[in-house]
Amino acid sequence: MIRKGLRPGFRLGFRLSNEKAGYQRVWQFRRSWIAIGVVAVMDVIFLIPAVTTFSQASSEWSRFDSLFDLVAALFLSAWLLGWSVAPLLLTGILVLMLFGRETLEALPGKVELGLGLPLLRLVAVYDVAHMRNLRIEEPPKKSGKSWRGQHFVFDYGANQGSFGSDVQSDEMNEVKNGIHMASGQFIRRGKALPGEIEGLRNTEDDSEEIAPVIDATIGQGKPLTLSSPSSLALIIANLVPVAGAVFLGWKLSDVMVLYWAESAIIGFFNVCKIAVIGRWFALAAGPFFLGHFGGFMAVHFLFIYMIFVKGPDNMNDSGGDLAEVARLFMVLWPALLALAISHAYSFLNNFLGRGEYKGRTVSGQMSEPYARIVFMHLVLIFGGGLSLVLGQTELVLIVVIAAKIFVDLKAHVKEHSKEVVEK
Repeated sequence: MIRKGLRPGFRLGFRLSNEKAGYQRVWQFRRSWIAIGVVAVMDVIFLIPAVTTFSQASSEWSRFDSLFDLVAALFLSAWLLGWSVAPLLLTGILVLMLFGRETLEALPGKVELGLGLPLLRLVAVYDVAHMRNLRIEEPPKKSGKSWRGQHFVFDYGANQGSFGSDVQSDEMNEVKNGIHMASGQFIRRGKALPGEIEGLRNTEDDSEEIAPVIDATIGQGKPLTLSSPSSLALIIANLVPVAGAVFLGWKLSDVMVLYWAESAIIGFFNVCKIAVIGRWFALAAGPFFLGHFGGFMAVHFLFIYMIFVKGPDNMNDSGGDLAEVARLFMVLWPALLALAISHAYSFLNNFLGRGEYKGRTVSGQMSEPYARIVFMHLVLIFGGGLSLVLGQTELVLIVVIAAKIFVDLKAHVKEHSKEVVEK
């Protein structure tokens, strides 16, 4: 079903109860001690590696003095960040199962349904004038609402709302009268009004009608080309390393470090994209992405540093002086600034401005940077290997940069090639 029209409002509540509510009811979550035990065991299983890794990461951060130590600390921290999402979620679920409750608070003209803990809950706000057909239902076993047991259900526009757990039939009159007295309105019976279900369609029955409507909206935002502003900005930003190689004496190692840093910039804006797409879900998806992407980036930099900065003949050295590593990035600041501006412009103009976030999923966005980064660096490593064999010549370096620009620009245009709906 494609469901539009009437929707409740949502907000976070941080107080014990609403003192202005004329009528209040509280239902404790049904507790299944078997389910609570299973979740508790799983939580402990996930917590043990998190605690041991935290201890190892703390130890690494307290004593690192070389690049090897820093990479180890970063990798452990990234792994811990990604892994910690699971025990945090399990702990949150366990706390909800033990102490969770549901509240109903009726105020003039509206009903607020809260779900969560005594001091923290997600509140859905409903207009009583649009609530219909309040009733009690028994959910099927193993359904998404089986945890409630017998509960209240009402219609709201094209959708339904639910509240209460293990309610009894004699509670119906109390709840209806309480809402009526506090809100000043009755919960009516009957069908929805036309304005309450506007836009409701059934994809099975009306698929032929919906398709032309969707097709008619596509094309208002034209796909990007090589002459698009964000493509030109990317080309200009990628030409800065050419100037660095010609006029500032940048070597292959400098360019490889620069492009590693660009991958980090891409990862940063990908977290921003996840936040736009996932909203509240990004609180879990964002750290998980940072965990596996951060671990990848840490090991990747160590590879680049040892192969292209130190060189194969010096791989048995101390492991990289951190001051030397910092100087690498300080020299590259003009190119880093140009690449950051280019990706920021693409994010603001394309992803937000052209509405490219519409229709995307968090899972798809989490994997998007890898295809571009891995393919780009395969080209760079191949070119870098050629440079190591033939010597550090400016010609080979410029060929490597040109190959990177070609691959990067092609990936950019492909990523933004879909026509989008204008906002």
